[in-house]
Amino acid sequence: MDRLRLTLEAIIANSRWFLAPFLLGLILTLAALLFNFAIKLFEFFTRAQISDPSEIIVGSLKLVDIALTANLIVIVICSSYENFLAPINVQQRPAWPMSLANVGFSGLKQRLLASIVAIAAVNVLEWFLDIENSADSIKLGWLIAIMLGFALTMLLMAIADRVGEVEPPKDEGRAKITGERP
Repeated sequence: MDRLRLTLEAIIANSRWFLAPFLLGLILTLAALLFNFAIKLFEFFTRAQISDPSEIIVGSLKLVDIALTANLIVIVICSSYENFLAPINVQQRPAWPMSLANVGFSGLKQRLLASIVAIAAVNVLEWFLDIENSADSIKLGWLIAIMLGFALTMLLMAIADRVGEVEPPKDEGRAKITGERP
C-alpha cells in the first residue's frame, strides 16, 4: 500500500510538467504581442506628424496597453515556472530579475490584479481622451465601473492576505538559553 501511495505521489508531482506547454504558448503569445506592438509603433510614427496632440496621447496609451499586457504575461510565465515547475536559483542566474524570483501565490495575485487594474485604467484614459470620436458614455461608464471593481478586488485581496498572514514561529531555542517564555 505504501508503494502505491509513493507511485501516486510521484505521478501527481510530475504532472506539473504538463504546464510547460502552456507556458511555451504564453511565450508565443508574447511574440505575437511584440509583432502587434511593432506594427502599432510603425503606424504611430507614420501618423505622428499629421496628428494633433490628443491623438498622439491616445496612440501612446495604446502602446502602453500592449506593454502592460506583455508584462502581465511575463509575470504569469515566470511565477508559474518557479511555483509549479522548478525553483529558480537567482545566485546561478544573476540576470534574473529579483522581482520575478520567489513570488508566492499572494504576491502573484497582487501583481496580476495590479497589472489588470493598470491595463483597465489605460483603457479608460484612452476612451476619455478620444471621447469626441467615440462618444459612448454608457461604454465609458462600464469601463470605469469594471476598473473600480478590479481595484476594489485588489484591495480586498490585499486585506485578506494581510489578515491571513501567519505569525512567524517564535525562536524557542533562544527562549531556552535566556530563560524567556516562548
